[in-house]
Amino acid sequence: MITIGLDDTDIKDTRGTNAIARELLNRLDLQGRGSRIVRHQLLDDPRVPYTSRNGSASIVVEKADRSDIPWLIRDMKKWLLEWFIEGSDPGLCVTDHVPDEIVAFGKRCKVDLIEQSEARELAAKHDIYLEGLGGTNQGIIGALASIGLISTGDDGRLVHLGGWPWPDEIHGGLIDAKTIYERGVDEIRVQATGEVLREGRVDIVKNLRPNIRGGKIVLFVEATPDGRAPWKALKPT
Repeated sequence: MITIGLDDTDIKDTRGTNAIARELLNRLDLQGRGSRIVRHQLLDDPRVPYTSRNGSASIVVEKADRSDIPWLIRDMKKWLLEWFIEGSDPGLCVTDHVPDEIVAFGKRCKVDLIEQSEARELAAKHDIYLEGLGGTNQGIIGALASIGLISTGDDGRLVHLGGWPWPDEIHGGLIDAKTIYERGVDEIRVQATGEVLREGRVDIVKNLRPNIRGGKIVLFVEATPDGRAPWKALKPT
């Protein structure tokens, strides 16, 4: 398994990091390798320069190993540099191992201000590829944090699962639980009670964005008071 971290690839009114991650999967033909993209929420603080709420992205490629790292780095760098937008500060991280110290770093990035120097030192210590690809290179912090957070199996929102079409035909409205489970969701869970639903309809509001919790893909829901559907999808950070 290879884990990739991306951050700070965009500026206002341009396509975001999640969209760029999806494009990388397509360009590198990784869709059939058990791939998924997850958005992670980092520290949302006015002292942190970001485009939209300071989210970073991880890409997990299940059917890959250490021998794939050189070409993944080469090709991802090629496209990220080609897509570089002046004013962005992209960072890229690629690894086949995630030590506990990197996991702790990722968790700290959700609550603390972190310096680039710490990210560089940790990556070098653990022989993990980490590189800034333009601007201030500030995106290396979120890129390294992403691989730590996704490795916990307990952080972030699923943006894309290998095999999902793009654009996705599931876009807002009422969706049967059966269809949601067919998309690879492991549980539809009532946030307030923990009850797992196996049938019924869910208003997914905009896009299907389940969370990664306890190693599972979980769509959290709540009861709706307006009668549009028995359940409404939630998107915890």
